[in-house]
Amino acid sequence: MSKIPISVLVVIHTADLQVLLLERADAPGFWQSVTGSQEAGETLRETAIREVREETGLDAGQYTLADWNLENQFEIYERWRHRYAPGITHNTEHVFGLLLPEPLPATLSPREHLNQRWLPWREAAEKCFSWSNAEAIRKLGGGIA
Repeated sequence: MSKIPISVLVVIHTADLQVLLLERADAPGFWQSVTGSQEAGETLRETAIREVREETGLDAGQYTLADWNLENQFEIYERWRHRYAPGITHNTEHVFGLLLPEPLPATLSPREHLNQRWLPWREAAEKCFSWSNAEAIRKLGGGIA
């Protein structure tokens, strides 16, 4: 089944602006926040909650999950286009923030992620391979989110 070209990006952070980043298993050295495609019938909030659970083991329903009302459109990397229907080249991403009381350890799925790191927001933004992820973290640091 092809992925829907609508996704969520969930920036997991603390009040003092520590940000959780995950290293992709299919692209070592590529660090990112939680991200994933919407499944048929899901709201964007449901997608965010599911992706956080799948990628970190955390229950987003226990914390403050906020829709930042930010939307990014970007070209899907060629290396991942095979996951989508033929002719799909762009994705629409919706940004959420998940506020945790402290840096909590994630339970990683080895097929998805190799490592995790909590970093101050500026360092986290610099480490992200995705421009939209880096921009979202910078907005968090700037007090916009």
